[in-house]
Amino acid sequence: MAKIDSTARVADGAKLGADVFIGPYCVIGPEVKIGDGSRLVSHVSIQGITEIGAGAKIQPFASLGGPPQSVHYKGEAAKLVIGKNCDIREGVTMNIGTAGGRMETRVGDNCMFMMSAHVAHDCIVGDNVIFAHCSAVGGHAEIGDYVFIGGLAAVIQFARVGEQTIIGGVAAIRHDVIPFAATDENANLSGLNLIGLKRRGFSREAIHKLRAAYREIFLGGGNFAERVEAAAKAYAGDDLVQRLVSFIRSTGKRRLTMPGSHRETE
Repeated sequence: MAKIDSTARVADGAKLGADVFIGPYCVIGPEVKIGDGSRLVSHVSIQGITEIGAGAKIQPFASLGGPPQSVHYKGEAAKLVIGKNCDIREGVTMNIGTAGGRMETRVGDNCMFMMSAHVAHDCIVGDNVIFAHCSAVGGHAEIGDYVFIGGLAAVIQFARVGEQTIIGGVAAIRHDVIPFAATDENANLSGLNLIGLKRRGFSREAIHKLRAAYREIFLGGGNFAERVEAAAKAYAGDDLVQRLVSFIRSTGKRRLTMPGSHRETE
């Protein structure tokens, strides 16, 4: 049974799972669903058609499920869906989707959003993602699994950030960022996210092959598209390289974030 503080306001129709705690001065709308064991500390606003998975921890002044910050929004019944075991800190904001997008903003499991982070309308955020303080992603952006976005960094609308990438603090990401990469504060590629790859248990051999392919694709001579296809052929049986190549191929007319120098993050 949910425990609701006497100062909180939970609208008729809201669905609260087992052992949910709704702290002082929280406001919960009528179309909200909150999963088992979630804890709203105090002063949390959850509105719109919003679903939050089990085990969420939500700190004061977070605002979830509010209308999109878009002049094109006309009040359509879009959604915000947040996965299990997410840690949502003070002042975080996440908006519902729009008719011009997916009609849904989606956040995966086991994510952490530090103070004042923002997820805009129609975004897709993967599992095990971390947004550091005051980082933000614009509408329709796609953030892969295990991405870390540094403090005060921003990702432009419609951009894609591939899995296991680390975005440097204060970086302004204007183009797609490949999987497994690291970017610096100037939003240039600075190599691979080697520390992240090692922490996830990828083998030394797999990392060496991925690093070799990265160098051939981004630091080699000649035509970029030809280098991509050459790497795809040379590492045909390597899963990480093929995931990298697949991401590049799927970029289409969008631009890729490129190295600013030949420096690599170790």
